[in-house]
Amino acid sequence: MRAPLRSPPGPGAGGHHQVLFVLAECVPFAIALLVLLIELTPAHVLYTGPLLVATPALAAVTTGPRGTLVAAGLAVVVSVITATHNHAWGGQQVYTNLLALSLVTAASFTTSRAARTRRESQLNQVRRIAAAAQEVLLRPVPDRLGPVRAASMYLAAETGAQIGGDLYDAVQTRYGVRMIIGDVRGKGLPAVRAAAVVLGAFRESVHYEDDLVEVINHCAAALRRDAALASASGNAETDPPDGADALLEGFVTALVAQIPDGPHIEIVNRGHCPPLLLHGGTVRPLAPSTPLPPLGLEEFITGPPVRTESHPFTPGDRLLLHTDGVIEARDRDGTFFDLAGTMSALRHYPRHAFLDAVRQALLRHTHSRLSDDVALILVDRREPEGR
Repeated sequence: MRAPLRSPPGPGAGGHHQVLFVLAECVPFAIALLVLLIELTPAHVLYTGPLLVATPALAAVTTGPRGTLVAAGLAVVVSVITATHNHAWGGQQVYTNLLALSLVTAASFTTSRAARTRRESQLNQVRRIAAAAQEVLLRPVPDRLGPVRAASMYLAAETGAQIGGDLYDAVQTRYGVRMIIGDVRGKGLPAVRAAAVVLGAFRESVHYEDDLVEVINHCAAALRRDAALASASGNAETDPPDGADALLEGFVTALVAQIPDGPHIEIVNRGHCPPLLLHGGTVRPLAPSTPLPPLGLEEFITGPPVRTESHPFTPGDRLLLHTDGVIEARDRDGTFFDLAGTMSALRHYPRHAFLDAVRQALLRHTHSRLSDDVALILVDRREPEGR
C-alpha cells in the first residue's frame, strides 16, 4: 500500500544521488574541455598532458566501456588541436602523451568491460533468484477453478524487481474457490517477508477453516507472530518503531473471497480496495457495508463481530480483484487511472487479453513510471455444466 503518499520527484536523497552520478559522468569530458581552454589561452604554459591521459580512466569508472572510448576520442581530438595550435608536433612530449593515452585507454576499456560483464552476470543471477521466488510466492492462478475461469498479473514498480509487497492467490477447496489479494505497507525485503507470511497462513487455513472470517483471522495472527519474532530478534530493518508511530507500521490490507457453487460471492474485506464487478455491461465496486481496518490493526475493530458479505455473482459476470497501485496510478497531470472505465471498455476481451490490455493502458497512462506495485486477479463466472 502506498501510505504515506509519495511526494513528487524533488530534491530528496534519491534525487541528490542521481544528480551526483550525472556530475561524475561529466567530469572526464569537463577535464578535456578545460585542457582545451588552457591550451588555447595564455595559460598554456601549464603542463596539461597528465590531465588528458587521466580522462579515459575516469570515464571507465562512471560511464562504462562506450563512455571510455568516447572520452579517449575526445582526448585525442584535444591533443591534436592543442599540438597543432602550439606548433608542438616536432617535440617528443606530444607523442609520449599520445602513447600514454593509448595505453591508459586500452587498460581502462578492458577493465570497464570486465566489470560490466561481472555486474550483468550478478544481475542475471539475482533475476533468476527473484523469478524462482516469484514462482513460490506469487505463482500464477490456475486457469480453471471450479465454476470460474481465472487469470492473474503482477507488475513491480521497482525497475528490475519481480516481487514486492503485493500478494494474491486463488485455491480450489472443498468450500469453493477461495482467493486472497493484499497489499503490504512499505517496500523492500520486509514487505516481501510480510507478504510471504500472509500468503503462507492463507494457503494453510483455506483447506480446513469453513468460515472465511477465520481464514483471514489466521492471516492476521500469523502477521502478529512474525512481527513479534522480528521485534524479539532485534532486527532494525523490520522492527516497528516505538510509540504512536508503531500503529502505522506493519499492516496489510487484505481481501479474501469465496465463490461457492451458488450464484454469489462471499467477501471479507480488511481495508483493501473493493473489487470491481462487471454485470450486464455495468461495472460497480463491491464495497463493504462496514469498513474494517487492515491486518495488524485489530485493536481498531469495534462493533458487531466480523461477518462475510455476500454479493450476486452470476454466470457471465466478471470480477476484478486489484491492489491500489492501479487506481492510484497517475499521469503527469495527476489524473488517476480509470480502472472501472477501462474494465467496461474491455468487457468483451478474453481474460488474458484483458489483463494485457490493462497493463498496456496503465503503462501508457503513467508513461511506464509506476509508483507502486500492481496485482490483478480476473475471474469469469462460467455457465453451469450441461448448459
